[in-house]
Amino acid sequence: MDLFYRTRGDGPPLVMLHGLFGSGDNLGGLARAMENEFRMVMVDHRNHGRSPHVPTNSYGEMAEDILDVMDREGIDKAHVFGHSMGGKVAMQMALLAPDRVDRMVVGDISPVAYSHHHDTILEGMGKVADAAPQDRAGAEAILTSYVQEPDVLSFLLTNWRRGNDGTWRWRLNIDAIRDDYGSISAAVEGDPVDTPVLFLRGGDSDYVTAEHRDTILKLFPNATVRTVEGTGHWLHAEKPDLVARVITRFLKDEL
Repeated sequence: MDLFYRTRGDGPPLVMLHGLFGSGDNLGGLARAMENEFRMVMVDHRNHGRSPHVPTNSYGEMAEDILDVMDREGIDKAHVFGHSMGGKVAMQMALLAPDRVDRMVVGDISPVAYSHHHDTILEGMGKVADAAPQDRAGAEAILTSYVQEPDVLSFLLTNWRRGNDGTWRWRLNIDAIRDDYGSISAAVEGDPVDTPVLFLRGGDSDYVTAEHRDTILKLFPNATVRTVEGTGHWLHAEKPDLVARVITRFLKDEL
């Protein structure tokens, strides 16, 4: 899998993994705050951003994708930050190849299975694809009936883009995400590893709960959980400077 990625900054390698419907660009605020501390590898997952479109999205496959990127960059071992879906990819990497992951920060996600709570979003994005409006305003007019949160709507619409042929389309592989959504909502699997892990949860988010504690510690006994108050699921976008400081201190073993 020839994923698209960019590198930024200087220092120990840090792989940066975005969430569902996103791309490496979404982590730009964190990258700007940490570029003097780490050499960041900012990846677009399969079926996202500028990376190839394929039918499946299992965490085993996506973890192997990232390990391949590390091989291409000559990185034997790296720190990893992953948000949401990217956090699950990071966890699966650590479970699959613990010798390749140094320290890891997981942004507002647990290693558990979640319900299918993006069905309405995917339905709306499918309606946009069917109508194929030739500008972002036209896509917004359709999608706004399915997505009421302005920030989420704006985030999703960054993926409605004009292609090289001049035609507007989703940059995401909506069909693969919808058809293989069970893989995206699934739990990560593997034997316990002693990788140092920091789980960062948004204080106003319900993605990481007390009920997940036993599962987290079963797979990652060397894990701690810290809450970023006043943030929701997109904690890294809401308070990028604070989150960057916490990540940096943890990766430097200063927390």
